[in-house]
Amino acid sequence: MPTPLRPDTVLVTAGRKPAENHGFVNPPIYHASTVLFDTVDAMLERRPKYVYGRRGTPTTEALETALTEIEGAAGTVLAPSGLAAISIALMSCLNAGDHLLVADSVYQPTRHFCDTVLIRLGIEVEYYDPLIGAGIDALMRPNTGAVFTESPGSQTFEMQDIDAIAAAAHAAGAVVLMDNTWATALFYRPLDHGVDLSIQAGTKYISGHSDIMLGTVSANERTWKALTDTHGATGMCVGPDDIYLAQRGLRTLSVRLDRHMRSGLEIARWLETRPEVNRVLHPALPGDPGHKLWQRDFSGASGLFGVILEPAPLDAVKAMLDGLDLFGLGYSWGGYESLAIWADPRSYRTATRWEAPGPLLRFHIGLEDPADLIADLEAGFARLAAAVG
Repeated sequence: MPTPLRPDTVLVTAGRKPAENHGFVNPPIYHASTVLFDTVDAMLERRPKYVYGRRGTPTTEALETALTEIEGAAGTVLAPSGLAAISIALMSCLNAGDHLLVADSVYQPTRHFCDTVLIRLGIEVEYYDPLIGAGIDALMRPNTGAVFTESPGSQTFEMQDIDAIAAAAHAAGAVVLMDNTWATALFYRPLDHGVDLSIQAGTKYISGHSDIMLGTVSANERTWKALTDTHGATGMCVGPDDIYLAQRGLRTLSVRLDRHMRSGLEIARWLETRPEVNRVLHPALPGDPGHKLWQRDFSGASGLFGVILEPAPLDAVKAMLDGLDLFGLGYSWGGYESLAIWADPRSYRTATRWEAPGPLLRFHIGLEDPADLIADLEAGFARLAAAVG
């Protein structure tokens, strides 16, 4: 047996077949809807590999194949956004009358989908403390169909013990899903830790350039058929140009993510020294409550983390953020540019209570020089101090 390729090599080689494409390095872009059949029998028997653009093309297959190899999955499907991927994954493993457990720290649009669409479909949604670990077995019911995880948590960055949660969920017959956008499969492979459906917003690090919308779901053998059935039945598909850009981003994911990680940690450590900062929420920092879990399970960190400020009025925080030159004020993250947002988890938490002495900011550290980003933040802290008086 040949020696398995290492992750950096897989990122470069997976899904590419130059010999089948006249020697060109990159797979071609197929703009396609209709596929022509040679005969009526071929059409009725669906003999060709491709039968309709919505159900896949060589362009689609190239990215799906690459992601399947990187994730260690049975297969991967693509969706037009990260939220669409989450929605498809959840619908593929739940039925009316089921009970769903969702981490209280998940991405807010995930909560909205659960609290609106899933509840309307007759699914009971219960939120749980993301730090519950093996204790989640006490929440399992005979009708618990799935457990949704996200580690670290959105905005607040709690680390979940995915291995323990998956073991308890599987003992009760439930499917485990994970939003793994923060780490990507390069730094953490959910399926290796008991997760059944691994989800990413490819909009973010897979793309890396803030220019496409994309979602991915990679499944193990247990959940693959239900996922593909649901994906096909709902008509989910992604345009070929977005798929091509995602493939291009995938090839440089390793070098970009390494830079995001190093710059992010440099700035996070600097922020820990600032008198305006109460606490930095970054699981790769030794003082973070989730550091041991991160160290046990993850091989790296991304450029996204949170900062709790010392008590300050909102107007002072606005003065700090509004004047930033290099940090854009915008949602999403994972692109080459740095971003900042203000967040208030108190507005949506239900199973846990978010308590912090001061405002919460979330930073995404891009590919700019860290020294320039630090200077931008330093000027921001000066504006904060002036506004506080």
